[in-house]
Amino acid sequence: MGRHRTDELDDDYRAEEPAPRKRPSSGRGRVLVPLAGSVALAVLLGVAAYVIFTRDHDCTSGKLPLRVVATPDIQPALNKIAGNYNKAMHSIDSRCVEVTVAKEGASRTANALAAGKANADFWVADSSLVVSRLRAATPAVPAPAGTVAVSPVVLVAAKSMATKLPENLQPSWAGLIAAANVANPDGPGKKVRVLALDPQKNSAGMAALLAAAGSAKKAGQDKALVGAFKELSGQLVADPSALMASLTVRSGSRVPIGVSSEQTIYAHNAKKPESPVVPLYPTDGTLSLDYPITVLTKDPATQKAATDFTHDLSTESAKRTLRDQGFRTPDGQAGEALAKGKGFASTAPKGLPLPDVKTVSALAQTWSRLNLGTRLLTLVDVSGTMALPVPETNMTRMQAISRIATEGLALFPADSEIGVWAFSTHLDGQDKDWREVVSVGPLSETVHGVLRKDALARQFASIQAKATGDTGLNDTLKAAYTEMTKTYQEDKINTIVVLTDGAGNDDPGGGVSNKQILTFLKQKYNPKRPVSILLIAFGPEAAAGKQQMDAVAKATGGEAYIAKDVLQVRDFFLQGMQRRICAPNCDG
Repeated sequence: MGRHRTDELDDDYRAEEPAPRKRPSSGRGRVLVPLAGSVALAVLLGVAAYVIFTRDHDCTSGKLPLRVVATPDIQPALNKIAGNYNKAMHSIDSRCVEVTVAKEGASRTANALAAGKANADFWVADSSLVVSRLRAATPAVPAPAGTVAVSPVVLVAAKSMATKLPENLQPSWAGLIAAANVANPDGPGKKVRVLALDPQKNSAGMAALLAAAGSAKKAGQDKALVGAFKELSGQLVADPSALMASLTVRSGSRVPIGVSSEQTIYAHNAKKPESPVVPLYPTDGTLSLDYPITVLTKDPATQKAATDFTHDLSTESAKRTLRDQGFRTPDGQAGEALAKGKGFASTAPKGLPLPDVKTVSALAQTWSRLNLGTRLLTLVDVSGTMALPVPETNMTRMQAISRIATEGLALFPADSEIGVWAFSTHLDGQDKDWREVVSVGPLSETVHGVLRKDALARQFASIQAKATGDTGLNDTLKAAYTEMTKTYQEDKINTIVVLTDGAGNDDPGGGVSNKQILTFLKQKYNPKRPVSILLIAFGPEAAAGKQQMDAVAKATGGEAYIAKDVLQVRDFFLQGMQRRICAPNCDG
């Protein structure tokens, strides 16, 4: 049998040994063995890292889309955060989450959700005010799951004009009301023009109204608030960008100021540094936009993705991105973007309690009703007693009533529809106690070559009492009420205003009696199509006719007032406007 090499070794066989190695001429070779070990270690670590990475970022089952919808102001910041989040490959059940962030106004998204047509998994509105009102009407909408950021709602003015604001005008909601009160033309409004964001479309606008309403209620200034709302309704701007642009347009000696979120001010200044604006922080506190997170999806996997992205929004990296774009973190902390040197306050202003949904809805209704169009027929008493002098004045009753009409009608915006009838007895032939002086129509419309507004002013300046005329009030009221109910307009508040010296109905020719006019009005009044009567009397006989005046007004959901001073009419008209809020159940 042949022998194996092992046998040869056993017999002292020695294999030929290799020649001895030549020692290297330099020390470089000494690192080859350790380097080889390092390479091996790196490979091993790389494999381990890959295993760990793929285990935590497992995309083997594809992508998991998370559709986020956010308001336009915060969308850029969220989009940047989402980009970093996507790069980090967050995995849910072997699928990597892919977040997309679309921009859409909060009210539009809310409307889509109410209609069941929203295409989103995750919603960031600009305010909890929007979400709470939506949930009250649509309970299926989930409650918010957190807050992304906050931005206080403040007053704002152009930097070039802020120093020209009246010294006695404090930056406060009380000051805003005083400046905007249409019934206080001699107040701060002489030097300040207040601009407003539509509260029905803009959360900062609604927050400002809520803060102002809270301030007014606390100070017992409800009538001033109504006057301010009426003025602001004519000073609405389309959106925050338009408001910022309007701040640089001065109207005569009046400095424009508005309301805005703090972040909008930052964004404007970053985009248009040549026309900077500055925040004016309300001394009586404010509300903030709070950017609530609402998870809409019902899919379990997408809900996990939403939870993970919500957590990512609370990381320091995400907070830094938000602060860099002019937002404050939920605890009120600001970044360099809101530095004091740029006109901002380093600490957040005092916060006011967030109103409940009932309060928000009530204010929204108040705004809507106050800002319905006006359709007004004014009946002016021109009977003989109107030529009598007013004690302690150098005016006749006719002149006083004319001033009252001028003062009152000046409160209404240009789109109001207003007309005037004069009444006494036999004004238009033997059978008519009234005469149309100016037809009811828009103040901005031309009548016989002049604006209706100017035609009314001329008539009030020149109207004369009929020396031999009696007071055919009831016949006139019946004709006027018939006309206004026949031509009723759904989108307007339809009202008849009676301006008289309070002598009541005095018609020797007979006509409609006091009892008959009350019966007629009660039968004719329709709470679904209300035409209310507002009576304002001025003169020594006014008190004697107050009982009948009250009865006439009550029959139509209206009100009757006796003016002791001509300028009191401003308050009377504001009280009449207040009744729009509760009509037709003001006495209920």
